[in-house]
Amino acid sequence: MKAYVDQETCIGCGLCPSICPEVFDMGDDGKAHAIVDEVPSGSEDGAVESQESCPVDAIKVEE
Repeated sequence: MKAYVDQETCIGCGLCPSICPEVFDMGDDGKAHAIVDEVPSGSEDGAVESQESCPVDAIKVEE
């Protein structure tokens, strides 16, 4: 499973790293970034919750 953050869409609200810090972090640019190439085992639900909670739909989680 992979997670991506669309940098053009992200507004830097910080919700995704608060939900799933194993996968997402805020960059120096003030936007969220996926910090792993593959979502770690056990973090899949958090990654999907982050995708569903993103207010601007900037996160995509794919198998």
